[in-house]
Amino acid sequence: MAHKTPTLTKEQRELIEQLGVANEKANLPPASARIMALLLVSPVVELPFEDISSMLNLSKSATSNALNHLLALERIEYVTHPGERRRYFRSRFSKWKTNVTEQLRSIEHAAQLLDKACAGRPANTPEFNAQLKELVDFMNYMVSELPGILARWEKRR
Repeated sequence: MAHKTPTLTKEQRELIEQLGVANEKANLPPASARIMALLLVSPVVELPFEDISSMLNLSKSATSNALNHLLALERIEYVTHPGERRRYFRSRFSKWKTNVTEQLRSIEHAAQLLDKACAGRPANTPEFNAQLKELVDFMNYMVSELPGILARWEKRR
């Protein structure tokens, strides 16, 4: 059976652009940001390289670089199907709990480093020092509270 590239509605294209802009604000390059958005909006969950490139009007090079970037960030993954050589890309948002846990560890580590920076700050910058300590305090609060929030949410489901 021949592969058919999915068709997007005008509304889906607009949503991809809106999500793409939001992803860019979250520090993804434009092509990567649009691919993430496409994989969430597309009526087909898994898309081959050619579909991604044509649906977003990206060059092969831009598509390849963006997919490799997203794979390295573990934001997407690919699967293969028996009898086919092509790879199908899909979002890894299903692993969001693992990502949250990893981000919490990262925040905890950053808070420890910032706390060391606070300890070494000169006393003649009290406003800056107070702001930095406040940030560290909030980061530590997030690290202590988020696991409980996640547990309560799981229980509620």
